[in-house]
Amino acid sequence: MKWEVKEFSQLTAREVFDIFQTRESVFIVEQECPYHEIDEHDLSSIHVYAHEEGQILAYARIFNEESTVTFGRVLVHPDFRGKGISKSLIMKVMQVIGEKMPNKSIVIEAQDYIQALYAHFGFKRTSEVFLIDNIPHVRMEKEC
Repeated sequence: MKWEVKEFSQLTAREVFDIFQTRESVFIVEQECPYHEIDEHDLSSIHVYAHEEGQILAYARIFNEESTVTFGRVLVHPDFRGKGISKSLIMKVMQVIGEKMPNKSIVIEAQDYIQALYAHFGFKRTSEVFLIDNIPHVRMEKEC
């Protein structure tokens, strides 16, 4: 498994295709969320992903908000779940944020069922459960 950390302009056409195809497969097909998967944040995000033998195993994107940093579109390919890759992904995301966006608090909208993963990395729940595309989420924050 190899990790990549790239701005949008550094991605090859094949990488963009593979990322979008994997995100679509997980978020639109598997989770049944009919929304515009590709958005303006892709252009300004840092894309973090793991791949092996031409397949994306895990992915997240990181971007600046006004006074905080956030990350999202966090996924592990269904064929590779249950192997600890999600923890490796969040560790990599936290490393990249620490290197490229230090001294900024991190705010995320996490799916409710996985908030324990983020709590392991020091995130605190700061909201009640709310729905995004009929999926329960919570707001979580990690101070810098």
